[in-house]
Amino acid sequence: MKTKLTLFSVLFLLIIGFGHAQKGDAKKKEDNSVSIISGKVNISKYHTRDQLDEMSKGQLLDLYIERIEVIVNILPNIAFATKPGVTMKSLGIPETKENKKALEDNKEASDDYFESTVEFQTKILPYSDTNDLIAAILFYESTLKALHTYNDFKED
Repeated sequence: MKTKLTLFSVLFLLIIGFGHAQKGDAKKKEDNSVSIISGKVNISKYHTRDQLDEMSKGQLLDLYIERIEVIVNILPNIAFATKPGVTMKSLGIPETKENKKALEDNKEASDDYFESTVEFQTKILPYSDTNDLIAAILFYESTLKALHTYNDFKED
């Protein structure tokens, strides 16, 4: 059962990873460059299994969706950045009309996907087993913790 949950979680992250960023107009910096990562990029607290065991299923559902949102905003873009504020210009990517349009289209499509995913999760996730939900939250949190070590894998 744990293997299935792990495989489902990894598969889910990969599916989400094919392009998500927050909807809305991209916030422009003074130099008019668009940030690669936007939206929610951190969580307020990491939890232990004991803390999660004490929570209601509604609270767990909220945590689950919050973690998905953060992962979806960061994970697909880690080859570029792991924090907001990095722009195409700062990465040396030509800010052509086509590149800007591609980034805008990606953010819009990703947001549409994320919204439909949350709608599905809101309807279906309450039927999930509480222990599986807790395991998924802990898995997502460990993934988010691992992002703090991402730069350790880079070679200069």
